[in-house]
Amino acid sequence: MLKVNTLFGVEDKVEIAIERLRTFEPEDGYYVAYSGGKDSDVVLDLVKRSGCKFDAHYNVSSVDAPETVYYIRNQHPEVSFDFPRDRDGKVVTMWNLIPKHKIPPTRMMRYCCSDLKEVNGKGRLVVTGVRWAESTNRKKNRGLVNIGNRKDRSVTLNNDNDDTRLMVEHCYRKQKTVLNPIIDWEDEDIWEYIHSNNLPYNPLYDKGYKRIGCIGCPMNGKRGAELEKFPKIKELYLRAFRKMLDAYEKESIWKNEDEVYDWYIHGQDYPSKIQTRLEISEE
Repeated sequence: MLKVNTLFGVEDKVEIAIERLRTFEPEDGYYVAYSGGKDSDVVLDLVKRSGCKFDAHYNVSSVDAPETVYYIRNQHPEVSFDFPRDRDGKVVTMWNLIPKHKIPPTRMMRYCCSDLKEVNGKGRLVVTGVRWAESTNRKKNRGLVNIGNRKDRSVTLNNDNDDTRLMVEHCYRKQKTVLNPIIDWEDEDIWEYIHSNNLPYNPLYDKGYKRIGCIGCPMNGKRGAELEKFPKIKELYLRAFRKMLDAYEKESIWKNEDEVYDWYIHGQDYPSKIQTRLEISEE
């Protein structure tokens, strides 16, 4: 019987996570979505311990910190580097997505997630390290298995930033099923498992990072300060904003890439400005 961990110790949670993995193991093996973060490290190790067949993949976002890329290459050679591509086979990056959409990604329009991180694993049973503890709202919407039809409002789409995540989800939009075996683990469980098993982990955690993700992510309220630590990535954003403005057929609400950057860092949550930009791009 599958269990939800509430008062169990790490050893119990390990056994339950492995039980979950063995219960849902598909004939073609798991597609392990690996990000280079601590949760991915734990999940990858648990899949190995479970004895289940798997192949691990890192979706190259083009916006991850260099430390993350180096860490994955050096510590996890078994992880495949997958580059998202469009229908013509061209590599998709944040830097060509921004001019294409004619607006930077925002909290309400996270096209970067769908175009860069969720394109692979189609038709597979995908394993991720998503956890309730990463979001207050996730804790309020706990469940075990949720597989319905298109008209069923309870179906959860596959998006790492969604607040309602379940242990097993089916995404019709991406045609894949997702298993989150450590969804009920706490942060202390993750670190105890890593240290007790001498697992390597991303060096950014020792530099004060609590979570590992895209540099300058619109969901990060401190993206401005973060980008100052990565000046080369900041410059790539500015170049993309410049190309975005060049793609406009009509006058934009921004005069230059510096104004776009200032809006991206400080003012992107104003719905009126977002709506204005959308209206201009649709005319």
